[in-house]
Amino acid sequence: RIATPLILGTLGVLLCERAGVLNLGIEGIMVAGAFTGWLAVHAGLPLWGGVAVAALTGAALGLVHGFLTVVLALSQHVAGLGMTLLATSLASYAYRVSFPKVERPPTIQAFEPMAWLPIPVLNQQTPLTLLALLLVPAVAWLLMRTPLGLAIRTVGENPAAVEGQGLSVVKLRIGAVVAGSALMGVAGCFLTLAAFNAFFFNMVNGRGWVCV
Repeated sequence: RIATPLILGTLGVLLCERAGVLNLGIEGIMVAGAFTGWLAVHAGLPLWGGVAVAALTGAALGLVHGFLTVVLALSQHVAGLGMTLLATSLASYAYRVSFPKVERPPTIQAFEPMAWLPIPVLNQQTPLTLLALLLVPAVAWLLMRTPLGLAIRTVGENPAAVEGQGLSVVKLRIGAVVAGSALMGVAGCFLTLAAFNAFFFNMVNGRGWVCV
C-alpha cells in the first residue's frame, strides 16, 4: 500500500526521462491528481471515473510541461519546479473555493480490498495496487520490446538519429511526458481513492521527489 503511489510515480518519471525530459513537476501533478480524482468521485462519478479524471489532469499538466520544455526549450528544472508550484497552488485554491466553510475534509467511499482474489497479501490490497504491479512489466515490455519503446529510448539518447529516421522528436517527447504525467496523476489519486477517503493538504508529502 505504501509502495503503490511510488511505483506509479516512478513509472511516470521513467517514461519522461527515457525520452530525455526531466519532469520535476511530479510533486504538483500528484497533488492535482489526488484532488481532481477525489473531487470527481465526491461529485458523483464512480471510483474508476475518478481515476480517469486524475489521469486526464496529469496528462493536461504534462502537456503544459512538454510545451515549455520541448517546444520552447526552457530549463527543465525551472519549468518542473514551476509546474509543481502551479499545480499545488491550483489544487489548494480549488479546494478552498469548493468547500469554503467545512472544518473537516468531506469523505468518499474509497476502493475496497480485493478479498475475492485468491492470492495471499495481494487480496488485502485495492485494485490500484494490482494495476501498479501489472504496469511494471507492461512499461518494461513497451520500452524494451516495441518499436515505439525503441523510438522513446533513442530520442532520449540520440535525437539526431530519430530525426534521421524521419520521426518527430517533439511529438515523441511530448507524448512520453503526457503519458508519464498521466501515471503521476493516478499515483496521486491513489492517496485519496484508496489509501485514504478524503483530500487534505500536504498529503503527497514529498512522495514525488522520492520517485525522482
